Amino acid sequence: MKWSEKAWEEIQPIYNNIIKMPFIQELATGTLDVEKFKYYLQQDAHYLEYFARVLAVISAKTRDVDTMLDFIRFSEGAIVVERALHDSYFKDYNISDRVAMSPACNHYVHYLQSTVYMADSAVGMAAVLPCFWIYKKVGDYILSIQKKENNQYQNWIAAYAGEEFGLLVNKAVSICDEVAKNSTPSQQQCMTEAFITASRLEFIFWDSAYKLEKW
Repeated sequence: MKWSEKAWEEIQPIYNNIIKMPFIQELATGTLDVEKFKYYLQQDAHYLEYFARVLAVISAKTRDVDTMLDFIRFSEGAIVVERALHDSYFKDYNISDRVAMSPACNHYVHYLQSTVYMADSAVGMAAVLPCFWIYKKVGDYILSIQKKENNQYQNWIAAYAGEEFGLLVNKAVSICDEVAKNSTPSQQQCMTEAFITASRLEFIFWDSAYKLEKW
């Protein structure tokens, strides 16, 4: 069994809880309170800036040139592609003010930063993987149950359930499997622990948006 298959088994209960969340269910039906979605977008904008940076750090730390180039592309995609989606919603909702980072967002980005800087690159790769993989799984899930008619969140759903994003996710998963094959059992365990922690933080991030979390 591949490392990714074992790792996903570990976080399956977390994922099951994520897709049951009111935020996700209401996003699918288009009934999510706009203020909660706006909060989510503003926090995700903060998150993506840090996420792009940690992807660039992973790129700099890896010795394999192909993997280095892949993570450079991932970093570029976080800024260019996903930010374009955010900007379109910012314009639609007339969002101009930059809000403070929420406790959940702060926790998540600093966990990623400390892990990527302090741990070896394989563990860093595992830590950023949930943001790719869980988003794709959630996007596919929403696509399967969504109410398309008059759903103002359709563009968001289409972006994360789309084929282009799916290719990026498959690449990220395959890279983690490849580095895991060349890692010791102890290193693989560290990868799995980082993957689990980041998956928990994905849940907390969405939950905080639904609750409009404040300091």
